[in-house]
Amino acid sequence: MEITFEALREASARLPKQVGAAVSIVGGLVIGQAAIQAGLVSSPMVIVVAITGIASFLIPDYSTGASVRLLRFPIIALSGFLGLFGLLLGVILLLIHLLSLRSLGVPYLEPLAPLKTKQLGDVLVKSPIWENQVRPHLTGKWNKYRQGTDQQPDPSTGDEQA
Repeated sequence: MEITFEALREASARLPKQVGAAVSIVGGLVIGQAAIQAGLVSSPMVIVVAITGIASFLIPDYSTGASVRLLRFPIIALSGFLGLFGLLLGVILLLIHLLSLRSLGVPYLEPLAPLKTKQLGDVLVKSPIWENQVRPHLTGKWNKYRQGTDQQPDPSTGDEQA
């Protein structure tokens, strides 16, 4: 079902806008209904594939979305062979890989791993610029403090001071 969904997505991307959306919606409905009636897949499987397909559109960056879509297939295969254990194994292997990556000498998942509680300000929600007075530990070895101490917005205009 995932391969069929990806084929529909690629086909709709290569068709004109008006036709592409209609083809993907109608194609998904027809193929899903036919697969259920033929007994190839169950109704919950079609629902899960549809939800994961819609959720994949939530990733705004194309390259990140493509990576997630490509990683989905090996994790589905592991889950198919080993069940819940395969799903957990796939997620753990992915996490181990992410933990071993470094970008320009900085761990890929910093400040979450290794945990740096003082630098958690921008992990889930971007903190205001004026609160970031100190550079991250591994990138600010030679110049610990950021430029400018007057970065707080002017209360009368709401604009940042130059």
